[in-house]
Amino acid sequence: MSGFTEAALEKKLAELNSSQQSIQTLSLWLIHHRKHHKTIIQVWFRELKKAKPNRKLTMMYLANDVIQNSKKKGPEFSKEFLSVLCKAFHNVTLDPDEKTIVGVQKILKVWEDRNVYSGSDIEEFRKATHHTDHIGNTASHPPLVTCHLGGFAQTFFPFGGFVIQPEELIKALQDLENAASSDAAVREEIANLPPEVSDVTLLEKLDDREAADKLSKQVNEACSLLDNYNSRLQQELEDRKQVAKMLNDYTYAQRSILALSEQKLEEYREKLQKVTRVQNELKSHLQNLPDLTLLPNVTEGLAPLPSAGDLFSHR
Repeated sequence: MSGFTEAALEKKLAELNSSQQSIQTLSLWLIHHRKHHKTIIQVWFRELKKAKPNRKLTMMYLANDVIQNSKKKGPEFSKEFLSVLCKAFHNVTLDPDEKTIVGVQKILKVWEDRNVYSGSDIEEFRKATHHTDHIGNTASHPPLVTCHLGGFAQTFFPFGGFVIQPEELIKALQDLENAASSDAAVREEIANLPPEVSDVTLLEKLDDREAADKLSKQVNEACSLLDNYNSRLQQELEDRKQVAKMLNDYTYAQRSILALSEQKLEEYREKLQKVTRVQNELKSHLQNLPDLTLLPNVTEGLAPLPSAGDLFSHR
């Protein structure tokens, strides 16, 4: 199979069609390159958001095929897809046709029947397909949608990304501390490689077959070391891109949440003003009531009412 690169994946996703053969072929390629599962799912979701409505369901069918058929070789895909599926189902059903609705329901039913994901996760996916504005139909901000996946609440903006949790961001930054460029031991090992492995002019100094075999072994070991280190550096580059995106999403999310909080605060201020106004009016009414202490003492009883005779007698 061809090597994995983001560009190669983007090209294959662009060429993907709704036929079973096309979906299964790409699914097998992705599973073969499962060590790149994080990058694969990032690119898949990015391309899903950009796809035309009639192609979004095909992208979901691809995810379904990968998730179900990768279980035998490892859980990487099912676990990693869990972080974006709420957003994916929400995005796919933003402006769906009947075929898309039926297709999405079919995927969820299969996952439910085969226990691909837990019942609570399936319920969250279904909720993500319901497009209700949860913040009072506010036009200036997209509605927040919350999914409770794997015991953790994840909030996202339908037209943005997840609200990255601080713990996730901290962990991602800490992981970079152990990245290839920080591996002093390997870098020192590379720096201490004998000059013979890289300087072809020193080949003239070889005297016998034994020296040549020794050098050949050193060159092979150096190539293996450098190949491994280059792969780690490439992965670090991808990880740094991801962390940069997480920082950008986190900043955007915090600003959006701040704007929503300020809007909510303004609403509460208006309500407080109304309550204060009613309270002041009530105090004013109470102050205008007559002073009960000035009324006559009636503790010993009231004077008897006049009788009918008294009312109509003439004196």
